[in-house]
Amino acid sequence: MSHPTTSPRHAAAPSTPDPPQAWAPAAPTIALLTALGVLMVGQMYTVLALLHPMATALGTTPGQATWTATAFGFAYAVGFLLAGPLSDRYGSRAVITAGLVAATAATLAVSVAPNLPTAIALRSLQGLTAATFAPSALSYAVHHIAPQRRGTALTCITSGMLAAAVIMQIGAQAVAAGLGWRAVFWFSAALMALSLIPVRRVLRPTLRHGTAGGLLQAFAAMPRLLRRPRLVALYLSTVALMSSFVAVYTAVAIAGPPSIAGNSSAILALRAGALPALVAVPLLAPVLQRLASPLRVVLAFAPAALTVAAGSFLGGHTVPLAIALLLFVAAVAAAAPAVVETINAGAAHAHGAAVALYGCSMFIGASLGPQLTGALTGLGFGGILRVVAVALVLGVLLALPALRHQRIE
Repeated sequence: MSHPTTSPRHAAAPSTPDPPQAWAPAAPTIALLTALGVLMVGQMYTVLALLHPMATALGTTPGQATWTATAFGFAYAVGFLLAGPLSDRYGSRAVITAGLVAATAATLAVSVAPNLPTAIALRSLQGLTAATFAPSALSYAVHHIAPQRRGTALTCITSGMLAAAVIMQIGAQAVAAGLGWRAVFWFSAALMALSLIPVRRVLRPTLRHGTAGGLLQAFAAMPRLLRRPRLVALYLSTVALMSSFVAVYTAVAIAGPPSIAGNSSAILALRAGALPALVAVPLLAPVLQRLASPLRVVLAFAPAALTVAAGSFLGGHTVPLAIALLLFVAAVAAAAPAVVETINAGAAHAHGAAVALYGCSMFIGASLGPQLTGALTGLGFGGILRVVAVALVLGVLLALPALRHQRIE
């Protein structure tokens, strides 16, 4: 996990490491960036638990309300491409701070949206501002955490971002049940504003080593990477992975497994049941990393497809369905870092640009997931999951060229 986050600036020239005495304190830095990862990335997923009350308040349907998730995700994908080079140019702490201020305002604005078109526009703005966090946080960890702690830091931060999909849905459902859906955005905005205090106290300013040319170099590397078929296939596999992940949780929210449809407590338990997987996979990272990353991609995608396919037949049985979703989330949590490492290994010296494109493809996939579910609601919960399983099989096929390339080498 220590490779994928090399910045675009360092892709062009060797980095000059900070002297040992300059390393940031690992524990508070990791705790802060992991918590903020849950909060900021989780804004993508909060609306999946709010589709019904939002639809009622905005005068639309839950299926149409999924556009609030899609709009956020597409804007986040674009923002990810911009934030990485900006972080290199102006420093991670500066970009995180500015992004938190902007995201606080955008999140408050979403809470007062009077209709669906306005909510979609404001969610786009929220996604663009929230996107400043992830690449800046990962860049900060690479530059300021001591090498012996860096792997742990990156694993915790990226796991927090993935766990946000579950944690923030649970939190949003609980808040909305007592205070209404708009309160979810009030609380999120308040937490963003309050986090500015520890950001200024814990994070250190980053010296500006980059130049305007550094920005141009980062963007120029992206078209070159997109001319490499194996990397393009891996980016497409990322789209398949994340669209499937979000589609499954959207299906839980709007299609409803037959055994728990309309039962908010059961749906909450189903979401929470995946949390152990998001704790276990980071703990197992040292063992998993003994396998080559392309092999881990294939070995993770395959059980993801199998568990979703099995889950499509378990809608009438809550406990087996919860176990299937637990295994599915574990497979996704194992696949995501393996895809990053494989992309990084094939990116030569353009690591920062490669990871920026990976982040973009992640959130393009996350944006397509709600629309996939919305378009397939007529198939029912089981039918949606069977289509998702096919998408994951496609992800396996897209990852195979990287595995074959490794064997040839």
